[in-house]
Amino acid sequence: MQTRQANSSGPPVVRRWSRHPRSVGCARAELLTTLDGWGLSEVADSAAVVLSELVTNAVRHAHVSPGREIETRYLRVGDGVRIEVHDAAEQRPGRATPSAEAEHGRGLFIVDALSECWGVSERDGAGKSVWAVVTVSGRERWL
Repeated sequence: MQTRQANSSGPPVVRRWSRHPRSVGCARAELLTTLDGWGLSEVADSAAVVLSELVTNAVRHAHVSPGREIETRYLRVGDGVRIEVHDAAEQRPGRATPSAEAEHGRGLFIVDALSECWGVSERDGAGKSVWAVVTVSGRERWL
């Protein structure tokens, strides 16, 4: 794992993770520590769920060569955080229409509900970046 730590006005916090299910919890813990340091504990619950969904998607669906890692980036934006999950797979995520009994397929609906905005971006080299912005002011629409 590589780490670059940032303060609340500095560059993004960047970390790399193996494509393993345990990386989801490790990335979530890193995000919560970062948000606490930035004084953004008010968005911590929503941001943690959004990150969990994005990293889980990368772990499950980013079928790439062994040894390729997932990268997370957390960047403070105003009263919130931009969460990015980079992987080397070219396939872009899409919203599924799961049945009522389905155990999977609701992740991007959850990301959409908890974030101010989200999307998919190109990145240098192979793959993509899936990102979401979670803000304190964005939470007001649900209160």
